[in-house]
Amino acid sequence: MDVLSSEAPLIVYIDVKSPYALVAIGPTLALEAELSMQFDWRPLTLDIPSYLGSAQKKHGEVVASQGRSERTWRAIKYSYADARRYAERQGLILKGTEKIWNSEFANIAILWTCREARDRLPDFLNIVFPRFWRRELDIEDVSVVEACLSEAGIATNGFAEFLHDQGRKTHDQMQMQFHAKGIYGVPTYVLDGEPLHGREHIPLIRWALSGRQGAAPDIAYEIA
Repeated sequence: MDVLSSEAPLIVYIDVKSPYALVAIGPTLALEAELSMQFDWRPLTLDIPSYLGSAQKKHGEVVASQGRSERTWRAIKYSYADARRYAERQGLILKGTEKIWNSEFANIAILWTCREARDRLPDFLNIVFPRFWRRELDIEDVSVVEACLSEAGIATNGFAEFLHDQGRKTHDQMQMQFHAKGIYGVPTYVLDGEPLHGREHIPLIRWALSGRQGAAPDIAYEIA
């Protein structure tokens, strides 16, 4: 799978453990419905310790940290505050995580959903993302991920095998391509082979997918 190519009009890369992906889900699903199109949703599992260091909290207090300077901590805190502003406008709760989660199971479940029940993808995303960010979901537990699939109306028969075979292979093959193809974070949209990082590109994407009539809009966050 080429990370820049798809038969769909737009590729959308997300990761369950990204607060910026959380606040992009609603507006991107809304755009998909507005345009009566089906986007190609794919996972990008962030390797956060490789560029931001690692940390673990307990009851809100840092109990372990590695590779994080004070400057890094300030940047992380600002990022959460920034994402939280947009989450609150959508009526979402965004609680900072107390560890760096391995989101591979939940992300591979996105691939499974797109293969098995594409029409149920919005239901799955709207179950997993909000609950994870309310600290209600253990995305490292396969049974929890399967329960979310079932709740969204997606069959789970064969998911365990997919998770460790074809789904894992597809996930890992994409992971190896991202940086070389200019994809570094989420949400990333790929429009006509060009990566666009951040939800602020949604107005431009709407304009492009609607026929590029009139002047191109500014690149900016919308209210929701």
